[in-house]
Amino acid sequence: MADQDDNNPPDDSGLFRRLMDGARPINHDQRAPDYKRKPVPKARFRRNDEQSVLTASLEGDIDEIETGAGEALRFNRPSVGKRTMRKLARGNYSVQGEIDLHGMTVPEAKEALRVFIKDSGIRGHTCVRIVHGKGLGSGHRGPVLKIKVNNWLRRWDEVLAFVSTRQVHGGTGAVYVLLRKD
Repeated sequence: MADQDDNNPPDDSGLFRRLMDGARPINHDQRAPDYKRKPVPKARFRRNDEQSVLTASLEGDIDEIETGAGEALRFNRPSVGKRTMRKLARGNYSVQGEIDLHGMTVPEAKEALRVFIKDSGIRGHTCVRIVHGKGLGSGHRGPVLKIKVNNWLRRWDEVLAFVSTRQVHGGTGAVYVLLRKD
C-alpha cells in the first residue's frame, strides 16, 4: 500500500473481498435476542409496601402529619371566644415575654418552654411569643420543634390559646400564646 499515491485511492471492493475470504453466512434460525422489548416489571413487594404505608398513616398523630413548615398553627380552649382569637391573630395583645427555641434539641426546648410558660404565669403575663422556627433547616424531616411546640402547648393547662404570629413577628415560625390568669 505504500506504492499508492494520494490521487488513486485503493480499490475498496477488492480489499473487502480479500478480508471476507473464508467467511461463512450466519444461520438465520439463530437470531440475536430482541433488545427492544423490555421485560414486564413485577411488583414483588407492592402489597407489603402498601400495607406498611397504610399502617404508618393510621398510627401517626394527625396534628403532626398535617403541620408542615408553611402551615399556620391555631388552637383555643372552648372558653376562648372568636373575638379573642381574632384579636390574638392580629397581634393586638401586648407581648409581655418571648422565648426563641432555635438551635435547641427537643428535650432542651421542652424544658426551656415549660419553665418559660410557668415563669410567665407567675409574673402575671397574659400574652407571650414563642419562636419555634419553620423547620427549613430540618430537611426531609420537616419542622420538628414546630410540631412539638404545637403538641406541648395543647396539653398544658396554663395555655388558653395560641395562633401563628403576623409575618412581621415570625409568621408561621412563631406563635402568640394567650395564658390563663391566676
